[in-house]
Amino acid sequence: MSEAPGETPAASLPGWRRLLATIARLRAPEGCPWDRAQTTATMAPHLVEEAFEAADALRRGDDEDAREELGDVLVNVAMISRIAHERGAFDVDAVAAAAAAKLVRRHPHVFGDQQVDGAEQAYRNWERAKRSEQVDGTRGVLAGVPVALPALLRAFRIGEKAARAGFDWPDRDGPRGKVDEEVAELDAAIAVGDAAAIAGELGDVLFSLCNLARHLGINPEVALAATTDKFQRRFAAVEAEFGHELAGRSLAELDAAWNRAKAREQGG
Repeated sequence: MSEAPGETPAASLPGWRRLLATIARLRAPEGCPWDRAQTTATMAPHLVEEAFEAADALRRGDDEDAREELGDVLVNVAMISRIAHERGAFDVDAVAAAAAAKLVRRHPHVFGDQQVDGAEQAYRNWERAKRSEQVDGTRGVLAGVPVALPALLRAFRIGEKAARAGFDWPDRDGPRGKVDEEVAELDAAIAVGDAAAIAGELGDVLFSLCNLARHLGINPEVALAATTDKFQRRFAAVEAEFGHELAGRSLAELDAAWNRAKAREQGG
């Protein structure tokens, strides 16, 4: 079903087809100048941004916001696929077909006769299948972790993959001790005043905390996001108490206001 120039895609179309028709209209010669100017490379940052916004909505448990943000992710997938199709690379059907085929290949316990004894084995099988699909077989275990991930999440995923390859402590005592060791090295670097060494040691502390989080079954990205949200709420309460005029307030005043905000949040 095609739309006349300037016509809005029919509301009767199923949602996915309507989205694709809308994207095609935007990219048409008489479409939107901004959308027509985009390339797959210029769209990449928008895809990343929308994915983060969707992830944030999901983390907050906001279903309405998640629906909208996931729609923005789909817009970017559809737009990028359309642009690629226009230059003869791939279209959205090829993207979807490849994704479906990959899911089938990597789930032989569902689509084949392989047996698994739980989620962990299923994940190991997925990673094994993923490595077997590499063209030359020379990529290392950690090569599949995107460099563009937020640093904390990337460290966590690197630790996960290394652990599944057998490079890990047997229990949480190992990473917990490593945190103390790295903090001591950070303190030593601070005492010397070497800025480069301080930065390096601080990075080691953060990486060690990611490993400890993994052993505790906690995603550090999620934990830090929750703590940052908490800090922002309490800081806003302190601002409100002083009419957003914090300059000139003593540390004792600010600390007391912070504790009051904390008590209110905890129902105290």
